[in-house]
Amino acid sequence: MDGVTMDREQGRFALPVDSEHKATVFPIFSVAKPHMRAFHLSWLQFFSCFVSSFAAAPLLPIIRDNLNLTATSIGDAGIAAVSGAVFARLAMGAACDLVGPRVASAWITLLTAPAVYCSSIADSAMSFLLVRFFTGFSLATFVSTQFWMTSMFSPPIVGRANGLASGWGDLGGGATQLIMPLVYDLIIRFGVTNFTAWRMAFFIPAILQTMTTYAVMIFGQDTPDGNFRGLQKSGRKHRDKFSKVFFHGIRNHRAWLTALCYGYSFGVVLTMNNVISQFFYDRFDLKLYNAGVIAASFGLTNIFARPGGGVLSDILGRRFGMRGRLWGWWIFQTLGGVLCIFLGRAGSLGASVAMMLLLSIFVQASCGLTFGVVPFVSRRAMGVISGITGGGGNIGAVLIQVIFFKGSKFSTEVGITYMGIMVIVCTLPIALIYFPQWGGMIRGPKPNYTEEDYYLSEWSEEEQQQGFHETSMKFAENSRSERSRKIDSISSPTEIATATHV
Repeated sequence: MDGVTMDREQGRFALPVDSEHKATVFPIFSVAKPHMRAFHLSWLQFFSCFVSSFAAAPLLPIIRDNLNLTATSIGDAGIAAVSGAVFARLAMGAACDLVGPRVASAWITLLTAPAVYCSSIADSAMSFLLVRFFTGFSLATFVSTQFWMTSMFSPPIVGRANGLASGWGDLGGGATQLIMPLVYDLIIRFGVTNFTAWRMAFFIPAILQTMTTYAVMIFGQDTPDGNFRGLQKSGRKHRDKFSKVFFHGIRNHRAWLTALCYGYSFGVVLTMNNVISQFFYDRFDLKLYNAGVIAASFGLTNIFARPGGGVLSDILGRRFGMRGRLWGWWIFQTLGGVLCIFLGRAGSLGASVAMMLLLSIFVQASCGLTFGVVPFVSRRAMGVISGITGGGGNIGAVLIQVIFFKGSKFSTEVGITYMGIMVIVCTLPIALIYFPQWGGMIRGPKPNYTEEDYYLSEWSEEEQQQGFHETSMKFAENSRSERSRKIDSISSPTEIATATHV
């Protein structure tokens, strides 16, 4: 793109952009349309879904007495809350690729909102499990959040955009530990009985989720250039086939490795959101509100921890390329596993709180570091890759809770210790993630292999002749920042690619 054309394109947006019209800066307190508006809408929507999904956790001591829940039924409900999103996240990834993140996320939150309202009428262990299961589907908005940020922000800053959007959304897991006990106490003050007050409290997350859904539809935009439907109608965006998008997503082995490893960072986050309040309430004989405040601090570290992981990933990417991003991810997630072990073995309230806070910081940062890598796995099947990885986080949570926290096989503290060991072991496969154009943790890049070679491999010769691959070539050009300084001098067929592909 020549200078005159680039200047004209820059004038269309409030922020400086690259050749894909993705923002190259991240002014966090701006609401500039479309980039920063998409950022704020995405994290607010994800935040509301997190509050809905874990609204029951801080009120469990009251709910279990009302519904006569056993330890097994509580464990089953906790598993249901995170298992529902497994397939929803896979479907969300494909939906984002085909119809865009705005419509896809709005539909899932609108469809799951009735389950949140119905939480107030649960009258048995089974009905309680079902409302938690269907409410958990809304956690698929994590995928649309990551897809939306990758569509709006340039590769050199995509880590911080993903980290901040998902991190501030994850704050809902901590905020609900404060919000729900507070709402419950306020309702009690009006003379309402305990068993009625917890039911009325569920209307707050239900209304919040409904409001953010409409905000996304009214004020959001899929890409810097417009919504998917309008771009496809005008011919400015290729209407891809689901079968091909899905095929290129599932055949990329890097997606399955990121899913496995993410299962033991975000999987730990989801598990802790389910068990931490009850853990402190039962083990240290705390009041419900005090246990909720301590548990809330686990999620509230997302204000800086997960965004910090994304920022760190971008810094390591600029300094050491993709190999730096991978090493940072492995180190932080492994340390998170070590801290799990320390938390499980801590014997006092003070030590337990300290270990919990450190664990939260490292495991949340690992989530941010994960999605500093994921956007580069594929350009054509970006949504499917995000869905597979996000689904891996929920599968990890299900496995952890089934193995260590279901029933009375292990005490909660022993389960947390064993969870830490599993995290350390299941983080090792990060060493197997290898990009031929950039290398991996152990091996360097393949000689003379470029970004264009990697992303062009997702398109057939016939599709290339029709120009469907042009956005992938722009992404390849903008992702050269992932080269380490040692290979930055490798020549790229930029001029040849431009002449051939445009």
